[in-house]
Amino acid sequence: MRENHDHLIYLGLDTSAYTTSLAVVDRDERLIIDSRLPLAVEAGSLGLRQSEAVFSHIKNLPLLWEGRANSIEEYRVAAAAASTRPRPLPDSYMPVFKVSEAFGLFLAQTMGLNFLPSSHQEGHIMAGLWSAGLKPGRYLCVHLSGGTTEIVAAEEIKPGCLEIRLLGGGSDLNAGQFIDRLGRMMELGFPAGPQLEILARTGQDGAVELPVAVKGAQISFSGPATRAEQALREGWRKEDVARAIETCIADSLAAAITSSHTGGDDFDGVLAVGGVMANRYIRDRLAWKMESIKLFFAAPEFASDNAVGLAVQAARRFRT
Repeated sequence: MRENHDHLIYLGLDTSAYTTSLAVVDRDERLIIDSRLPLAVEAGSLGLRQSEAVFSHIKNLPLLWEGRANSIEEYRVAAAAASTRPRPLPDSYMPVFKVSEAFGLFLAQTMGLNFLPSSHQEGHIMAGLWSAGLKPGRYLCVHLSGGTTEIVAAEEIKPGCLEIRLLGGGSDLNAGQFIDRLGRMMELGFPAGPQLEILARTGQDGAVELPVAVKGAQISFSGPATRAEQALREGWRKEDVARAIETCIADSLAAAITSSHTGGDDFDGVLAVGGVMANRYIRDRLAWKMESIKLFFAAPEFASDNAVGLAVQAARRFRT
């Protein structure tokens, strides 16, 4: 019997530090399922231990699939991709990603599927390329999230296969850690990004100034974080400090990207991905400061942790 290629679908799984994600796309990369569950974090803490996160993912994955089988009855799963590590490097490892790897392999081996081991970073970049509608090319990618501040060169060398080279990024605190550290001091929940963005909307631009510590393509957020903590102790409004944090992150990125972009490499544009890049003010300020550069963003709903990019990778890698 001849295979009906129009009814093939591709599965992505991602178990990051704070979100369990499952996604399904069809052969034309149309999104069929995008299901996510954040991991519960105790109020006042700065995160979860890896063992706690692993246990939460094991509980969450069946819940993400529950009730969704009916939506794909007419399809056949052709391949699965899973994040098996944070970055596409031999020594890149976090226990949480063994959950998505194990579930993905179990499905693939049981159902006779093609399986693509990928990384959390590749998923972010592919979700950005896909949601921004970008053609294959060579992009300077900025990946900003709770655990990552990196500037990389990324190229889809063949369908579903990214070649990534590190160019720069954080030298101490990641952007997400900067936000969460100050968020805790301002009694925001964890992760603090969405609440800090809301708080900053009533902040005054320039009321509090934080230093921009960038050397070439290397960004330091420890000094700005210390100054922000000092401003809070001095009695400055939380709203003004929150806006200063957003400004500092955007301006630091602009300086580091400019250094990377003028380093002799030829890029088809700059793409910003990761949860921090869902912040509207940071996106708008970065676009304003870099108006002479072709700058693209992952759609806000696909900037934070998700498995859509992994499902797209599987579709591109194994599409027939």
